[in-house]
Amino acid sequence: MTKKKTFTRKELKELSAEEIIDKIQHHNYSLLSTLGSDNLRREMVPVGLACNAAINLFFKTTGPKNDPEKHNLAARKKLVKVLSKVTPGSYRGMPKDRANGIVAGFNHPSLGEIPRILTMKIDIMGDKPMYFPVNLPWYETLAPNFNRIKRLGIIITPTITPNTWEKLNLKEGTFLHEQGQRLKKEFRDIYTKLSHEALKDGGVVFVAPPATRQSTVFKNEKAYKKEEDIIPTMSMLAVKLYNDKKMNCDFLPLAVLPPKGYKRGLNFGKKYKLIPGEIMTADYIRKKYFKEKNQKRLIGFDYEFHQRIADKLPKKYWY
Repeated sequence: MTKKKTFTRKELKELSAEEIIDKIQHHNYSLLSTLGSDNLRREMVPVGLACNAAINLFFKTTGPKNDPEKHNLAARKKLVKVLSKVTPGSYRGMPKDRANGIVAGFNHPSLGEIPRILTMKIDIMGDKPMYFPVNLPWYETLAPNFNRIKRLGIIITPTITPNTWEKLNLKEGTFLHEQGQRLKKEFRDIYTKLSHEALKDGGVVFVAPPATRQSTVFKNEKAYKKEEDIIPTMSMLAVKLYNDKKMNCDFLPLAVLPPKGYKRGLNFGKKYKLIPGEIMTADYIRKKYFKEKNQKRLIGFDYEFHQRIADKLPKKYWY
């Protein structure tokens, strides 16, 4: 494997987030290594190699290769067929054929729900564009295969989660800390822009509100009892999306019920259940939560969204 390149100080300072992403996708650069966290990148290499090998296999062993649209469709069908056996899941009652775009927020107990969610989307939501914010360590290992992943109907975009930001352990006041903060914000802005474009066209955006793997819907009992704040992932996204008066996307709470004895990984061969909660429509959200102009946060929205997920799960998964 070719050694990853790192950004020079000049490049890190002058390149936009879009240019950084292009370097990661097409020129073998690593932002993680540049920020002094090559260990985070290396942790994902084995999983990334397996994912990329599987994606390449889907395309190499399907046809007709002289017809791109039919080739992509055949690869998607093969992906659903293989993932349904290797990473099985059920998703009865999941909404489909909706005119509005959907923001689906899910609890994130493991890596295992990711392939189950991808299978569900490709199987019942067809060609609607799907956007997935991907934590930077994951993104770097998948980015070289970005174009083939996109042909499967999956568009990934990098994000730096609070958990990863802590692991980077950049010293405040340093050049790397300053640039890391800048890119964290710019990645988030790119994701919001892409989400807007996808949802405007009736697409689907998947997001894990906790932005990290945790076994329960609410971080702890204090969050459940409203004694501790919830990360405002969903409300911040809603505010930015609904700034467009023509935006009519709906928010779908998606409950993930993992199998008994599950681990934090992919849990091959074990069946997950993806259970849709009650949809929060654009009309409902606007009427209940938008009380004044130029709001920056929707008080109570994040709690209600989390509660709608929890309502579909056994109480042990609440907090």
